[in-house]
Amino acid sequence: MILRPKPSPFLHAQPLASQLLAPVGPVPAWLRRAIPDAQSLAAKGFEDIAIVAGAAIGALDALARREERWAGAWRQRLALGAAAATARQAGRTEDEAALRDAVLLTRPGDNAGPAGRMFLAWRSLAARPAEGLLTKASIARVLEDLGHARDDEAASDLADDLRPLAAGEGPVGMLTGAFALAERRGLARGVGFWLADALLAQRLGWHHAVPLLGGEAALGTSARPRRSAASSVATSIETDPERAKGLLAAQARAALRAIDLFTELERRAEKLLAVAPKLRAKAADAVVNKLLSDDAIVASEKIAGMSDRGLRRLFDRLVELGAVRELSGRTTFRIYGL
Repeated sequence: MILRPKPSPFLHAQPLASQLLAPVGPVPAWLRRAIPDAQSLAAKGFEDIAIVAGAAIGALDALARREERWAGAWRQRLALGAAAATARQAGRTEDEAALRDAVLLTRPGDNAGPAGRMFLAWRSLAARPAEGLLTKASIARVLEDLGHARDDEAASDLADDLRPLAAGEGPVGMLTGAFALAERRGLARGVGFWLADALLAQRLGWHHAVPLLGGEAALGTSARPRRSAASSVATSIETDPERAKGLLAAQARAALRAIDLFTELERRAEKLLAVAPKLRAKAADAVVNKLLSDDAIVASEKIAGMSDRGLRRLFDRLVELGAVRELSGRTTFRIYGL
């Protein structure tokens, strides 16, 4: 089944927010002020946070539907941030630069290491069509990449349990339900976030998911299971409004961060497209397309038959023109991107 863009249920649920957010542009000041951080969360009511989250996702929805030529770089840059936060939550020390190296400097088919595989999981969320993200095979691969032993039966059960969420739950139930499914199975927090982002993309009819929640490393105490003095059973996020508030607020902050990155990369992509006609290399168009579709390119990558030397000269020219940046800070094994 091919998912086609359809009107966002968030926008239908919040007609006033829809009016305030049109036309598409920078996020309104009122919305920035209304999105709580972890410290101010307790003072906000559940309904207020739900409205703010709906407005933030509505604003993001309008951008995601534009399907810009450089949207791949946008999604992959968000995937990098999500992977770095997931690695920190797992007690690892790799930052964004180390994650880039783990994936880009590893030959295809070789093991990228535990942190590198986390990055690959989020890259798959951003790159694969949204309609295929929640299949048994996809979930099994993601669970393995996010640090769990491969279990095809568990992946199949999880895929079955996700279908009712995708088909019938509202935005809040879909978000908390995805997180609860992962929690009940003892899966890492990042798995719940990955599933919630995939569900959101399918519900809104996006062709590709936008990595959001994975980048929210700090959710506040309301997002963590609470244990009573009389019981060792953690309070379910589906029945605890405070924990649900934490997830909604995190989703709103993540949407705002994605919108801001969209605006930043739009300027950079326009600069690259403006200088592209000045490039004389035969494979320049292929390199430009690669830069617009991915987070970064290693200078030794094979693109349209270009030699290493030719590709390095082209990147030097692009840096000179202010169209791309060298991201590694090294003199060798350089990496370039918007």
